Amino acid sequence: MPLVQSAITIVLFIAILFVVVLVHEVGHFIASRAARVRVHEFGIGFPPRAKVLGSDHETLYTLNWLPIGGFVKLEGEDGDSEDERSFTRARLPVKVGILVAGVLMNVLLAFVIFFGIALLATPLAKITWDDVQADSPAATAGLIAGDGLYAIDGRTFDYFAGPDPVIAELRAHAGQQVVLGIVHADGSKADVTATLRPESEIGPTKGALGISGLRFTPTGDYAQTDFVTALRLGAQRTVSALLLIVEGLGQLASSIFAHPTTAPPVTGPVGIAVQVGDVFWQLGPIFTLYFVGLLSANLALVNILPFPPLDGGRVLMTLIKSVAGARLSVQAERLTYLVGFVALFGLIIWITFFDVIRQIAGGATP
Repeated sequence: MPLVQSAITIVLFIAILFVVVLVHEVGHFIASRAARVRVHEFGIGFPPRAKVLGSDHETLYTLNWLPIGGFVKLEGEDGDSEDERSFTRARLPVKVGILVAGVLMNVLLAFVIFFGIALLATPLAKITWDDVQADSPAATAGLIAGDGLYAIDGRTFDYFAGPDPVIAELRAHAGQQVVLGIVHADGSKADVTATLRPESEIGPTKGALGISGLRFTPTGDYAQTDFVTALRLGAQRTVSALLLIVEGLGQLASSIFAHPTTAPPVTGPVGIAVQVGDVFWQLGPIFTLYFVGLLSANLALVNILPFPPLDGGRVLMTLIKSVAGARLSVQAERLTYLVGFVALFGLIIWITFFDVIRQIAGGATP
């Protein structure tokens, strides 16, 4: 990757990380203010402090030098305060609500991104093929290897839905005459009429059209959808992203315990930065925005894990303290967070090591 392109990729990755983390902290801030828990400072970026942006007589708003999101400083968040409006003296549901609010904001951000893309700029896709079966409907229609199918009877296909709807649409028209929107290898387009195989002739090696060696790629075109459909797609893709991340976390846990010396099935900051660059330079801004939605969903789900010092770990400690009371000292709570932070930092270093090895090896897994 050229030096200038690499620099732009790094800046883009930092900007994406900044926005995703800042949105998370905005969730904590809004929930805290709504619950009347005292917020001493809302920082954009991390210290050292660059500038004081203002104050509303309770909260100081600051701009800080390290562009990695932001932070919210609450009264009594370390578990030691006599202030009636401190976090530590708030009711249990209020504490849990404040801690979970950041996670909910990241889920909301993912939904808004997926919804917005579906509403305004859904990437369209085509299926291309390497082989045309002899005596097939594709051969009869004059289709050749390298052609691509982007529409069936005028219906185009959403890239993010995957290739299955295209195959299903062909199968649904088995035995019927259809008009295929074809894009040739030179980029020219044509409408081609073909009569698909009847259902009785379709089998494991014979599809309705008679093509093989399939690839599913973007066409470079975009479409808009109606508001209700966009809401449905936004919700579906948010849920799908969360489920995908759950699966990835399960694979990570299995990898840690079963194969700790081999590359994990996930990437860390270095790997994510590389992926951001690949998506941006190869697919463009809409796909990059979609990737931001995935990262926001990722941050939400990771943060809700019951592992100190993540939000889920803090919720767990809050619940334990509500039962244990004074038997769990502030010092013990702080020590738990410290141990959890060290373990989490070690995990990130372990994953990053393999990220670097992958890049040195040209993307291959060692």
